[in-house]
Amino acid sequence: MPEVRLVGAEGEQLGVVSITDALQRARAVDLDLVEVAPMAAPPVCRIMDYGKFKYITSKREQEARKKQTVIQVKEIKVRPKTEEHDINTKLKHIRRFLEDGDKVKVTVRFRGRELAYASQSGFEVLKHIVDAIADIAKVESTPKMEGKTMMTIVAPTFHKKKPVGGVAKAGPAASSPPVEKQEE
Repeated sequence: MPEVRLVGAEGEQLGVVSITDALQRARAVDLDLVEVAPMAAPPVCRIMDYGKFKYITSKREQEARKKQTVIQVKEIKVRPKTEEHDINTKLKHIRRFLEDGDKVKVTVRFRGRELAYASQSGFEVLKHIVDAIADIAKVESTPKMEGKTMMTIVAPTFHKKKPVGGVAKAGPAASSPPVEKQEE
């Protein structure tokens, strides 16, 4: 007859007993018999309220998910002939993404005859972007061609945790009391 190691409702060790005996003990105290360690020899079962057990495990999983940091990969697309002002605007976006703790995939797209000079012009654009953000980012994957695009991935050099609860930052305006205007 199969046997299990039985743990009581208060956490006390009740020894190795048969499954039928364990079920009878659980029914006697109006609780459930829950297998908590199936890979042990013999398997470990505990007398407890199964609904409460499911609730506690779901709460633990919820807390673990809350503490995880979510890192997204944002993508910025440029062309080999993108003007300097437009690249500067895209650099501002890249900096904002990196400061938020996200990785950024910078992609250079080529069309038509641009593919003939792809390795030179695309590499120059990517090198310019990487050099401009070198103070807050490191290159995670070197520039490489994939079809008609050349791409690289940059990651922030620091680890910033994103706010979980959506707590707003208290700026100088939030800390000073409101000023009332007086009419003359």
